[in-house]
Amino acid sequence: MKHLYETDPEFMERFAHFAFDEVVNEEGQQLEPATRYLAILSALMGCQGLDAFKSLIPQALEAGLTPVMIKEAVYQAVDYLGMGRVIPFLDGVNQVFKEQGIALPLEGQATTTLEDRLEKGSQAQVDIFGEGMRDFWKGGHINRWLAANCFGDYYTRTGLDLKQREMITFCFLAAQGGCEPQLTSHASGNMRLGNDKAFLIRVISQCLPYIGYPRSLNAVTCVNKAAEAFEAGK
Repeated sequence: MKHLYETDPEFMERFAHFAFDEVVNEEGQQLEPATRYLAILSALMGCQGLDAFKSLIPQALEAGLTPVMIKEAVYQAVDYLGMGRVIPFLDGVNQVFKEQGIALPLEGQATTTLEDRLEKGSQAQVDIFGEGMRDFWKGGHINRWLAANCFGDYYTRTGLDLKQREMITFCFLAAQGGCEPQLTSHASGNMRLGNDKAFLIRVISQCLPYIGYPRSLNAVTCVNKAAEAFEAGK
């Protein structure tokens, strides 16, 4: 985005003040830098902001994200955005890593095999959403794929923990829009893992300059709905 300071200086003065000062330093809405960049990079994948995504990778690395953490977010995005929308980001992160002198491929992070991915994926669902998910995979082939592929192939990987993985899923869904039922469900999953309402509001706040007000306000509504149900269920 640096070139915009030359072509659109008046606009960039206001955008930079808002995104890089006002939002970042808003009292009560701050995030630890690595967490903030992990959320923003995930949201940029969700809203298909490829150029901004690539431009922020060096800053994310400086803020404490490891190459593995960034790559894991890209891999997990496939389950929520589809490979058709993630290929440009996979190519983009590889390009930036090479420019940064980061050798590829990175060290593998898989912890499952093709034989046990369903079992371990189902357990990850239970760990996040509760015992009600124990036999969810038996409800049809897409439910089985969800357990084995989404959770067994990705959530079980090292590099990011379950709390981080649920946070980035929340960002994927919030940023792409039109997924409010799933967004509410994953807001609940976040809360069960300890990413409480206040944390999720901070995540939305830090992503807002990149995804806009409509999707941010929709995400807040989903968080409030999930929080009400979460409190009622205690």
